[in-house]
Amino acid sequence: MISPELYKKIQQFHFRTRFLANDLFAGQYMSAFKGKGMEFAEVREYYPGDDVRDMAWNVTARFGRPFIKVHAEERELTVMVVVDVSGSQVFGTRRRFKRELAAEVAGLLAFVAVRTNDRVGAILFSDRVHKFIPPRKGPGHVWRLIMEMFSEEAAGGGTDLAGALNYLNRVVRRRAIVFCVSDFLLPGYGAEVGVALNLAARKHDLTAVRIQDPAERVLPPGGLVRLTDPETERLTVADFSDQRLRERFSREMERRDLEFKSLIAKSRVDLVELSTDGSVLKPLTAYFRRREARR
Repeated sequence: MISPELYKKIQQFHFRTRFLANDLFAGQYMSAFKGKGMEFAEVREYYPGDDVRDMAWNVTARFGRPFIKVHAEERELTVMVVVDVSGSQVFGTRRRFKRELAAEVAGLLAFVAVRTNDRVGAILFSDRVHKFIPPRKGPGHVWRLIMEMFSEEAAGGGTDLAGALNYLNRVVRRRAIVFCVSDFLLPGYGAEVGVALNLAARKHDLTAVRIQDPAERVLPPGGLVRLTDPETERLTVADFSDQRLRERFSREMERRDLEFKSLIAKSRVDLVELSTDGSVLKPLTAYFRRREARR
């Protein structure tokens, strides 16, 4: 049961993301993803200037003169947002929790998709898949997605990214535009994660949206601090006044950052980085412009 306070917060969030989608990103989304889905239309005779990569070699051999395959743009696309709802998302030292930022970017992308008549669905996961919401059209469907993301209880036990991506590949058969929204804080980026990323990137148009908080990169100076792991619920006490501790922490986070970005690059996955102390506007605008420039 959703409390009146949470319901009011979801309504405000719904209005804000819908406004941003309508006024800022719809045109950029169309330009970035236009024509990603193409379907075969017909075969016709070759004309000078046609792309030889579209040659229909079987038909050409049969008739003894060149023919090419013609494809029509399949504008109606499928968008999937794969959202991490693990315990580490309930963390934030600045403007908001990581979970709220993840919901905002997922809701924004969903609104942009339905505004251009695309279908949108979602997968919510932690150490397991919590919910699969099949792709559908319409603003009412986006309202349901937002409600599910805000009302789903944060779960401990870790983050099974490989399991979520493998589940995506099983339930979404046709090629889709996929945004995986997570902090990507995993125990390690082993072979299983690498294989899952590679498979998902080959089957779909995959983008990783990483949510971070400044305190996860650099420990603030201070004294004794009691810390709780939100996924394992382990308690510990750390002395933030210890300069060596803060330096070791920063080095370890830099190492993990390089490891993550290397894995993303090898899998040829796009990356968008967001922070709880910043806006979604600049990073998403830069992302859409990069996509459009590549086209």
